[in-house]
Amino acid sequence: MSNSLYETLGVDKSASADEIKKAYRRLARKYHPDVNKDPEAESKFKEINAAYEILSDPQKRAQYDRHGDSMFGGQNFQDFAHAHSGANLDEILRSIFGGGGGFSSFGSFSTFGGGGFEQFGAPDLDVTARIVVPFNVAVLGGKHSVSYGGETFDIKIPAGIRSGEKMRIRNKGKRFQSQRGDLFLNVEVAESPEYTRDGDDLEKEIQIPLKTALFGGKVSVQTLEKMITLKVGKNTKSGQRFRVKGYGVINRKTKQKGDLYLRANIILPDVDSLNENLVKAMKEYLPGE
Repeated sequence: MSNSLYETLGVDKSASADEIKKAYRRLARKYHPDVNKDPEAESKFKEINAAYEILSDPQKRAQYDRHGDSMFGGQNFQDFAHAHSGANLDEILRSIFGGGGGFSSFGSFSTFGGGGFEQFGAPDLDVTARIVVPFNVAVLGGKHSVSYGGETFDIKIPAGIRSGEKMRIRNKGKRFQSQRGDLFLNVEVAESPEYTRDGDDLEKEIQIPLKTALFGGKVSVQTLEKMITLKVGKNTKSGQRFRVKGYGVINRKTKQKGDLYLRANIILPDVDSLNENLVKAMKEYLPGE
């Protein structure tokens, strides 16, 4: 039985949930379209996300482990994904799992659990789901559009939300006669190819030309909120961090914002492009052997 989902993420079938998550993060960073400009990167990125969506869900993974690639109509997963290249992730998952198997996919999240009837015959109409929120939306807050049961609606994501938090969307669960349950969302914040988050603080790498690093100057930096101008002192070292106060993530309890740390990466010029006299002077006067 072929297991091409595991091959897509480069892990063994016995891989733990943590190993699968680490493999997904590594590949997502590598093939994210904002980072990788190869024309094939976007297609690969979609494959990786679809594979992770299945293998990170215990119920979907168990179903895939039972049936393997036979779920893809005799194709391996890569060929199946390419054949559905015009579809979004939701459509791909729906074509694999349909509406059965104890869950159904919708929008950017998939339902699991719930269903059935509670004691005394009262219907359980609530639905528990996982939702993946874009990094920028999680930091800044904003609307996030989802679809469920043929209905599309926007939900409001509060600024500063973290992975592991829960949201309750009233009257968006299952229907029974005149009643309707609620939709409970387990939030997962997507990785960013540009930023890392540590509590309420953010960090990103910025590129600084060698001349600016040596003699000081100013560089323009795009933050999540706006473009800013950063003053760089002379003799700036690679890896040196600059603190931009108040440009981090808002703390939902204290209402205080964290800071943004900009980590310097010094850009070295191509020696062959430099003036011949400058190269000669550098060879003669620069310290070192």
